[in-house]
Amino acid sequence: MDRSTEIREFLRTRRARITPEQAGLPPHPGARRVPGLRREEVAQLAGVSVDYYIRLERGRTQGVSETVLDAIARALHLDDTEHAHLFNLAQPSTVRPRRKRPLAPQRVNPTVYRALDALTVPAMVMGRRMDILAANRLGYALFADFEARPRRERNVARFVFLDEAAHALYANWEKAADECVAALHLYAGRHADDPQLTELIGELSLRSDVFRRMWADHDVLAHTTGTKNLVHPLVGELTLDYVTLAVEGDPDQSLIILTPEPASPSAEALGILASWNGTSTTAPRAQL
Repeated sequence: MDRSTEIREFLRTRRARITPEQAGLPPHPGARRVPGLRREEVAQLAGVSVDYYIRLERGRTQGVSETVLDAIARALHLDDTEHAHLFNLAQPSTVRPRRKRPLAPQRVNPTVYRALDALTVPAMVMGRRMDILAANRLGYALFADFEARPRRERNVARFVFLDEAAHALYANWEKAADECVAALHLYAGRHADDPQLTELIGELSLRSDVFRRMWADHDVLAHTTGTKNLVHPLVGELTLDYVTLAVEGDPDQSLIILTPEPASPSAEALGILASWNGTSTTAPRAQL
């Protein structure tokens, strides 16, 4: 993926969502041809020259200071996740060599496998590009049997956009799809030179018009905590809270744990699903 294109489109889409009034500028007389702030208005708010800001928006970020990036983030009202994404795209302190070969395969630590086995709620380990590296039995039963799929198909984005089962599983598929794309964009900010990411984005863009439209929005999202509303084909509606925990030793690996509210209909339904799948704390680990 081209990092210059990513930063250009990210800044352009952030400009488009803010009105002069929201930015604290006086209303502009007459109608605007395009929504949002103009480049010169962003430059004014950030305290840089128009030419300098235009160079940044074109992806020419070599030598840009953190102070300038902070000022642009404030001018565009970026949240913490967007702020970090801008820094990753701009790379203010280092220039990474372009990677010519795929990243080495990720491995799940045996200790993490034991943690998965010990959990009596759905849990999975997610890696680069939203690949599913491992899960416990209830995690597979809840979403999909990724373990039975070819390795390249063990990916949440491919599941969400290319598998009809996902449309039925998510109570609000559009929201789930939008969050999936936003998470991929966040990963792209850190690893724009990952050839397997380029392959994934290319495939999804060709096969899904919805993905292509959402990808053009350039939204970013960090999945830390939240709620998933599902309609499981066996046990019906489920409302599950999730938490995402970093796996020490690999910044691109995370443990996702989903839990129902105690004594709720979702807890009862999850218990039924667990019993049907023979889930227990002594079950053999689910290893990919």
